[in-house]
Amino acid sequence: MALGGRGIRVRRLGGDRAGEIRLTRFLRNDAVTVAEMAGTAALRTAGRCAGRHVLAIQDTTVVSSEGGGGLYLHAVLAVDADEGAILGLIDGRFLSRTQGRSGSRRSRPTEDKESQRWLDGAARAAAVCAEAAEVTVIADRESDIFDAFASRPEGTDLVVRAAQNRALGDGGRLFSRADALPEGGRARLHLPAKPGRKARDAVVAARFMTVDLARPRNGVRIGAPATTRVNVVDIREVEPPPGEAGVHWRLLTTHEIDGVAEAFAIADLYRRRWAIEQLFRTLKTKGFDVEGLLIEDDVPRCKLTMGALIAAVTIQQLVHARDGRPGPGPLRPALDAFAAEDLSLLQAFCDTLEGNTKKQKNPHPPDSLAYAAWVCARLGGWTGYYGKPGPIVMLNGWLYFQAAKHGATIKTQIKNV
Repeated sequence: MALGGRGIRVRRLGGDRAGEIRLTRFLRNDAVTVAEMAGTAALRTAGRCAGRHVLAIQDTTVVSSEGGGGLYLHAVLAVDADEGAILGLIDGRFLSRTQGRSGSRRSRPTEDKESQRWLDGAARAAAVCAEAAEVTVIADRESDIFDAFASRPEGTDLVVRAAQNRALGDGGRLFSRADALPEGGRARLHLPAKPGRKARDAVVAARFMTVDLARPRNGVRIGAPATTRVNVVDIREVEPPPGEAGVHWRLLTTHEIDGVAEAFAIADLYRRRWAIEQLFRTLKTKGFDVEGLLIEDDVPRCKLTMGALIAAVTIQQLVHARDGRPGPGPLRPALDAFAAEDLSLLQAFCDTLEGNTKKQKNPHPPDSLAYAAWVCARLGGWTGYYGKPGPIVMLNGWLYFQAAKHGATIKTQIKNV
């Protein structure tokens, strides 16, 4: 098994040759499975969802590309709808493509296609978040599947960006019907920077309606209804800057839309999808660099990638917690991302990192995730004076903390011999 990757290496994780061998054996142990790793993470997430409105955000990313195929990771992330805090991983699974997409995929039922992952992700969200007050599954255009709406799990709602100019039950077409709607109201939204676009404030108009989507001729499960009812929220930018492509989202949702306030609320929920984009950024080139792994065998590669995904969720939890209280509720506990036995080590580090000035003091309660985020940020090189620590700084600090924890464990073991 080749070892590589700039951000994550078996040798680096093992600490020494003996640790490298132990980790290699762990990755090749048949008793250790990706499903078990994801399931254990989901159990921890489930306990944080009780009584909350949970956003189950799902998406797929490439782990390794091979011609028309490769290895892909599909993840479902739990986010608190009110505060934006990341609650944990709901699900993670791998898909392996040996070639490009088959030309016959349109005629196959959903359960026989890769698109089944979107339905499975929603079902998993309903199961893991069973104690939540409300569950909304959010996904981008690839999840625009008739069966996803027609067979959504009981107790869940969907917000999906439309990809298909679908036929409607009355013979019309989705996009032209939405384009003909009058404006329901306008609002100002802040658009963050992304590749090819600078950050800006945009004035957007909202339109909304209720439609019955017609069942496609091919590719749906046996017994699917002739139509399924959804609400459409159309958000488009008014007079974008010259040379800039205006924002335009056509969103399909099962949430009730009684007025323009609810329409913009749906747009706000969809914008939370950014959390999983940031998660994948931390997992890949800008963080753990799972794309750079040189493990040829898919089984150990998937196990190490799943471990990195679970760790990347922790990094994003720290980033979201860095500013303290994001909403009216209490601070998230440090136990969201750390074990109880880690708290004393966090406090010991904090005692050595704090300086004499106010900006060099940790302003958060010791049992909070914000407190742990401050410690990891300082360990990762943040001075406390300039800017806010991002995912890479948090990752570096978290790795430093894990290495120190590993060293403390070894020291204790030697002392007890």
